[in-house]
Amino acid sequence: MGAILFALSIAGIFLNRKNVIILLMCIELMLLAVNINFVAFSHFLGDSAGQVFVFFILTVAAAEAAIGLALLVVLFRSRRSINVEDMDALKG
Repeated sequence: MGAILFALSIAGIFLNRKNVIILLMCIELMLLAVNINFVAFSHFLGDSAGQVFVFFILTVAAAEAAIGLALLVVLFRSRRSINVEDMDALKG
């Protein structure tokens, strides 16, 4: 199940290169697929280390979502678009 979600997120990244929100959602889906694999292998092996890693990954995913959405709001306010192709000429 985790491998299918991971493959779908990779496909979503490669198929959609325009919308930043969908790219962020695909990255989140990728992290959740890794979490599913960690929990499954942790249960299979009888070791709780994989489940501890899941908490760290969820923390990083929450921080990534908050920072990514904040950057998205700033980008939209300055460019009036969330199109990835509009970000090719960044000026400081």
